Amino acid sequence: MNHIEGTLTSGDERYAIVVSRYNESVTRRLLDGATETFRHHGTPDENLTVAWVPGAFEIPLVAERFAKSGRYAAVCCLGAVVKGETTHDDYINREVSHAIMQMSRESGIPVLFGLLTCQTMQQATDRAGGRVGNKGSEVALAAIEMVSVLKQVSEDDGSPQQSP
Repeated sequence: MNHIEGTLTSGDERYAIVVSRYNESVTRRLLDGATETFRHHGTPDENLTVAWVPGAFEIPLVAERFAKSGRYAAVCCLGAVVKGETTHDDYINREVSHAIMQMSRESGIPVLFGLLTCQTMQQATDRAGGRVGNKGSEVALAAIEMVSVLKQVSEDDGSPQQSP
């Protein structure tokens, strides 16, 4: 039985991060968590590219450009959509999540969902470095691990690549 597991050591890979400026008091903390995690696991600052977009709805377009560019091993999408008085959050969350999953499959690289979809601003704050951890950090770890896993899987048949 073959087991493929990713490592949490970043090599010379480049990573892109797309972050929403809306709810910046939360998203800035997500970004800080992600960049600190990448650094901690060996990614130098020059291998990180950060693009700020107006809101969560705009994340997929920029993420897709990064994913299709061939320059990045993974793309991390960070944002915070907090429920308001209307159902706008449902529409935004659904469309952004579908777009992220689709572009990951189409591009062949990990495009990671780091969007907080919370009922209250307190819940968002708790998940952006508060008492529940930092989703930005979790997404960076997932990006590093997925890149490692994909390196071990042969592109043509899904079997583990043979070591020389």
